[in-house]
Amino acid sequence: EAKARMDALVRNILAAYRVGIDSLEWMSPETKAQAKDKLAKFAVKIAYPDKWRDYSALDIRRDDLLGNAMRTNQWQYGEMVSRLGKPVDRSRWGMTPQTVNAYYNASANEIVFPAAILQSPFFDANADDAVNYGGIGAVIGHEIGHGFDDQGRQSDGEGNLRDWWTAADARAFTDRTTRLGAQYETISPIEGTHINGKLTMGENIGDLSGLAQAYRAYRLSLGGKEAKVIDGFTGDQRFFIGYAQIWRTKEHDEALRRQLLSDPHSPGLARTFVPLINNDAFQKAFNVKPGDRMYLAPADRVRIW
Repeated sequence: EAKARMDALVRNILAAYRVGIDSLEWMSPETKAQAKDKLAKFAVKIAYPDKWRDYSALDIRRDDLLGNAMRTNQWQYGEMVSRLGKPVDRSRWGMTPQTVNAYYNASANEIVFPAAILQSPFFDANADDAVNYGGIGAVIGHEIGHGFDDQGRQSDGEGNLRDWWTAADARAFTDRTTRLGAQYETISPIEGTHINGKLTMGENIGDLSGLAQAYRAYRLSLGGKEAKVIDGFTGDQRFFIGYAQIWRTKEHDEALRRQLLSDPHSPGLARTFVPLINNDAFQKAFNVKPGDRMYLAPADRVRIW
């Protein structure tokens, strides 16, 4: 059931991206056509591979932890060498199904969602669509967004490095990403520190675009109707609450400092705060007004995709 619902979510969010690209005012028809061509060529992998990796040659022993680690490394190296000189296996997964994560592979133009991410807080089979679109939907949108971030936009639908942008559109993209980076750099998670907007740019674009397109897909799924109110929250409010919940974190200051120096992902607080304040629908859903901490003037809001 989870895999079937995930299939539908991915299809709907890809469709939302197509609508979003068509609605971009800053992008020319030529670049839009190239972007939609790339979008149409996305490969999607969900839950687990059709063919499982064969570990039968790997010797694992209950009483030999160090030996197990060494033999595993040797097995992995041998498995990697065995692929040299052979055609690329596009069915191969870069993560195991037990990994709570997801990724975009630019060279194959594919998005991958292992089975382990299909659980709370990202996905809940018992929750309504609003919460799941805000949770796993935003993650799906994030990974698709990597195909169009500062790095991903340099590849085409076949995974080849190719500049498919007009010069004017490339400048417009850079202008928007620069404004987005500046917003993150104003955030100080710990006194005396700031987020590195350049280091985190790709992930920040993924978060901003992923939230926007997941919301668009959610609204399209309603078919023009409004979701019912549950526990006093509207469908739109539940969507954004679902998004905020996936980034709840508790970290020691030392770990946070390390993240700020080396991790291309912004801290959870910023991953929640910045995409939300730039989202018109969030501002409307919670009736955010000038003077509120999460209010951002419309002219200052950044939309990329």
